[in-house]
Amino acid sequence: MSIYTTQIQTLRDFPDALESLIDGLTPEELTTAYNAPEWTIAQNVHHVADSHMNSFIRLKLILTEENPPLKAYRQADWANLPDANHADVGVSLLLLRGLHARLVQVYESLTDEQWGRIGTHTESGTMTPAKLVEIYSNHCQAHLKQIQEVLDKMPS
Repeated sequence: MSIYTTQIQTLRDFPDALESLIDGLTPEELTTAYNAPEWTIAQNVHHVADSHMNSFIRLKLILTEENPPLKAYRQADWANLPDANHADVGVSLLLLRGLHARLVQVYESLTDEQWGRIGTHTESGTMTPAKLVEIYSNHCQAHLKQIQEVLDKMPS
């Protein structure tokens, strides 16, 4: 049993938790900035897909290369691209389902040695699979909270 069981379970549960949180919202509700300057719900959903794709690539690089460079990206700029402002979050939810299934599969298969492999992030420094699973399980929780805060600001 991994010491990262709780974080892995968060990754496993996240797509269902996210989908249930936003189920039934209209396109207008998904794309209105009820909690400005925070992102809309659609931007949050698309951002999580973008961010977690990056984490998956970083994880694979760490596992297959010796101390690979791990590139940062301008998430605020990505959140303002047309695909991130679009109300159709179904594609990002579908992507997250598959991506999280793969993330969980990889994390559950890691050896003790693999948990300690390293890569170097251009902004955050040394990264390991252990650090990534912690960051992204926290990221799941933070965005569920952020979306809930947007929902709480919606008019009744």
